[in-house]
Amino acid sequence: MMSNCEFGNIEVESVVPQTFKDVMNKDGKKPGDLFTEQHASLMKDGEKWMKEIANSSTFVAALIVTIMFSAAFTVPGGIEETTGMPKFLKDPLFMLFIISDAISLFSATTSVLMFLGIMTSQYAESKFLTRLPTKLIIGLSALFFSIAAMMISFSAALAIWLNEHSTKFVILPLILLASIPVTLFALLLFPLLVEIFISTYGPGIFDRRIERWY
Repeated sequence: MMSNCEFGNIEVESVVPQTFKDVMNKDGKKPGDLFTEQHASLMKDGEKWMKEIANSSTFVAALIVTIMFSAAFTVPGGIEETTGMPKFLKDPLFMLFIISDAISLFSATTSVLMFLGIMTSQYAESKFLTRLPTKLIIGLSALFFSIAAMMISFSAALAIWLNEHSTKFVILPLILLASIPVTLFALLLFPLLVEIFISTYGPGIFDRRIERWY
């Protein structure tokens, strides 16, 4: 989430007369310097919060990359001994499996890169305005898509196997069960993404009808 220190500094600066911005106190500090100094704890809290999310999310995304990479070479139904091609290559469910596997792998890789970018950032005051929140939004969104695609890939592989063994009546319940973690993750993630997006790209606290100070 964007640092309140950086956000507040820019918001206050936008309504303060230019002549006041360069005035120094008896210690030789400008208003902007004092604001940053007095709100330094907010930057530390923001850095800690982002690193915690990035660390935990990187682990999950890296695990998905490993699983989906392995799944791409372990096709459901096996391979024809004579041709070396997957047995269900022409099955629409197999194509769904391959496409969702690729989407999950690429999304998880994107998520890992975004979170690594967050963890290796310098966490300067200016980075909290848009760069770090944008990386967090992309990383969390990519992680959600990778999890959703992973569950679709799993459901497709399961449907192929169950169709082959004539147990079609259990396919739908299992697919519905597979959608539960995706739904729960979306419900937990969506409010956070909305809050980050609004605080980063939404109107500022002074973007409304107010009387200016001069």
